[in-house]
Formats: sequence, structure tokens, C-alpha cells
Amino acid sequence: MSGDLPLNINIKEPRWDQGTFMGRAQHFFTVTDPRNVLLSSEVLEDAKTIVEDYRQGVVKPGLTEDQLWRAKYIYDSAFHPDTGEKMLLVGRMSAQVPMNMTITGCMLTFYRTTPAVVFWQWVNQSFNAIVNYTNRSGDAPITVNQLGAAYVSATTGAVITALGLKSLTKHLPAIIGRFVPFAAVAAANCINIPFMRQRELKYGIPVTDEEDNRLGESANAARQAIAQVVVSRIGMAVPAMAIPPVIMNALEKKAFMKRFPVLNAPVQVGLVGLCLVFATPLCCALFPQKSSMKVSSLEPELQESIRKSSPHTTIVYFNKGL
Repeated sequence: MSGDLPLNINIKEPRWDQGTFMGRAQHFFTVTDPRNVLLSSEVLEDAKTIVEDYRQGVVKPGLTEDQLWRAKYIYDSAFHPDTGEKMLLVGRMSAQVPMNMTITGCMLTFYRTTPAVVFWQWVNQSFNAIVNYTNRSGDAPITVNQLGAAYVSATTGAVITALGLKSLTKHLPAIIGRFVPFAAVAAANCINIPFMRQRELKYGIPVTDEEDNRLGESANAARQAIAQVVVSRIGMAVPAMAIPPVIMNALEKKAFMKRFPVLNAPVQVGLVGLCLVFATPLCCALFPQKSSMKVSSLEPELQESIRKSSPHTTIVYFNKGL
């Protein structure tokens, strides 16, 4: 061993207590930090080396505990927790705020015409598909055919939902029409996430005991994981898509906005970004990342297998994905 840093720091778990909402919020404020998107490949690889070496009992000379935790969070922001693969840049949680503020801001700005609704819903669901695939739970691969079918189904469902809601609001006050994008996004999340993670629903996701020993795969765990992610994603959209429309409805009546209508889109994008900076980590924190369920809630055959291989285990754990 090199250096003075002790080897008993548990970097497999987050730095803050994940049994509390505030602990999870602190964790996700770090994970979703948009500045991580700007980190170079060299910084990411250096963080990976520090983390993997520390797990093997090797400490970089002069490394402090704060530097270790910083490396761990840089590593977590760019590498999948189950596969260890470097994640697609736009699919990382650190890209959520800059990507979503741009897409959501445009959806809220350009909602009046059918082509605009179709285009921005397509862009949003394409982005969501990348995020859902990148942050899927488990380590099982998904085929190109499965990925394509899921993407087409989810995107088609989102566009149809948006157009259907838009047609229903034609004779309602203008402020109601501003909320069509939110309703469409909420409904689309209920379609997109299960479709993009349908393999998990069919074959299950890995479940482990408290010591991270793999006990099998469970579709019941996958259902719980996906339901929690859907709730979190809809929660993220609420402030960003519900607050700016009210503010913009009032601002557009002001003289300066009528004089400079070009400001509409940037102001709306900025408002959405402000909401997302807080909504993204706080809604990710609604449920523990390392979720759990009772053995008695698993499939009967898996329950039997666990009773034989690990009779004292009553609770199993799994990565719910993001």
C-alpha cells in the first residue's frame, strides 16, 4: 500500500446516508452536476484508475479522502454501475440539465403548430430513449432489434399523445395549451421507460444480498425499479414544465417582451434550466438508487433458490436504474 489514506473507506456506497432523503439529495446533486459533462477523457480515466486501484488496495501517493470521493463521483457520473462501460455523453445524468433545459424550453416555446409539436416531441423522446438505455439497470445486453422496436413504439406513442392533447385544447384558454407539453411528456414517460427497458421486464434484473453476492434475476424487481423511475421522471418534469408557462404567460403581456419577442425562447430555456438544476437531483432522490424488496415478493422459483443458497437472506437489493 502507498500513501497514508486508510483502505476502509467504503466507496461502493455513496458518501452520504442513502437511508434519508437529504442524504440521497446530496448524493444526486453531485451525480447530476452539469459541470461533469465538461470533464475530459483524461480526467475520467484518471478517476477510474484511482477508484479501481483503491478497490484493489492501492492508494495513489498523497491522495486525500476528499480527492478519493471526488474521483468516485466523477467515475460514477461517466461509467455504468453494473457494466463498468463508459456511458454515452448525452445519456449521463450530468447531461440531464443542459439537454433537458434546451429541449423542454423549446417544447414550451414552440407548441402552437402541429409540425413543431411533432418535431420537439420526437427530439425529446429520442433523447429520453438514449437516457433510458444508458441508465438501464442490470448488465444484460439489448439487441438492435429490441432497441429499435422500443424506440419506435415509445416515440410514436409520445407524438400521438401530444397531438391528441393539443387538439383537445383548441377551444380552451391559451394558458391551458401551454401545459400540453407537460401532459404529453408525463404520458410518454409511462410509455418510453417500460419499452426501453422491456428486456428487464422479461428476463429480470440482478438481485443481490447485503454483501453484494448475486442471487439471481427478478422480473418483479424490474417492475418495481421501472415504476420508481417513471415516478421520478414525471416529478422532474413538473417544476420545469409547470412553472415557466405561468411566468411566460405573464411576461408575454409586458411591453418589453412584445418589443423583443426573440427573447421568448432564451428566457423560457433559462427558466426551465433553473427549475431543473433543483428538480433533477431532488426527484432522483425520491427512491434509493440501491433499491430493495422482500424475498417473499420475488418469483416463487427465485424464492426457493435463495432459501437453498442463502437461507438467512430476507431482503434483496438491486440497482433501480435512473
